[in-house]
Amino acid sequence: MGVLGMNRRNVDYISRYNDRSLYPLVDDKLRTKSLALEHGVRSPELLVTIDSQHQISTLETQLATLPDFCLKPANGSGGKGILVAKRNEAGELQRSNGQLLSAAEIQRHASNILAGLFSLGGSPDVAFMESLIQVDPAFSRFSFAGVPDLRVIVFRGFPVMAMMRLSCASSRGKANLHQGAVGVGIDIASGRAVRAVQKDRAIDNHPDTGHRLLDLRVPRWEELLELACICYDMTGLGYLGVDLVVDRTRGPMLLELNARPGLSIQVANGCGLLPRLRLIESLRHGERMNLAERIEFSREHFGQFPEDRAGQAPALLEKAC
Repeated sequence: MGVLGMNRRNVDYISRYNDRSLYPLVDDKLRTKSLALEHGVRSPELLVTIDSQHQISTLETQLATLPDFCLKPANGSGGKGILVAKRNEAGELQRSNGQLLSAAEIQRHASNILAGLFSLGGSPDVAFMESLIQVDPAFSRFSFAGVPDLRVIVFRGFPVMAMMRLSCASSRGKANLHQGAVGVGIDIASGRAVRAVQKDRAIDNHPDTGHRLLDLRVPRWEELLELACICYDMTGLGYLGVDLVVDRTRGPMLLELNARPGLSIQVANGCGLLPRLRLIESLRHGERMNLAERIEFSREHFGQFPEDRAGQAPALLEKAC
């Protein structure tokens, strides 16, 4: 089935194609946001940066004027340390599950971020707040109390595999698969769902909304593929995980980048990464292809079912990836 394992991924793809000097561009989310701004790539608006414990004492005053926001560690991973705060009708801040949030709780969380509680290696970190994404209505039936995101694996500038990560009650509104979110494999050619899993088991319907997951089609698919490929040109990383969202008003936006993307995307798609990666490695002049040509190549070779079969459940693995 061409499944890519962790050791092969680390040795043959991450170590070979990702220069370690470039890791800070994606490991530090603030540097990623700055890089995206330089290249005209849309991302959620940066509201507040907190890099010292002294700033936390003044945070309560700032909270009074902030809209809905997301508090994050700059060097976090796996969705750890992310706090989502929304205002209710009374103007009070609350978690995505409706639980009220006090200023003291937010300050304590920011202090824990600075202490390195959620950072890679436990190193001291920086906290920042960014504007909350307003989810595109196309996802309203497929996600519960959270923001669905799209993970695209980009190899040498070619989008090779994609999945949507959908929050649910068991994942506490987080779109991280290891926390119980739903993973939906997405056809590179069309943006249609091809398979859905939760905790590595195939499922048909969203556990909370009840809607059929194979009915999902990602809006503005061409724009999302272009944005994913631009991130390769922007960072120089040859093997890259690109996390994107579709905002109701701003459209496709970059959420974050990952130089060591996980492998569960293969489970969500029912398809191994290895044949796709090897095909791209075999291209004699792949580096000379422009962005549009790279996307067209991927859509032609990695599509799991043709457009004229719209609305039918795909025969997974019928085509050898």
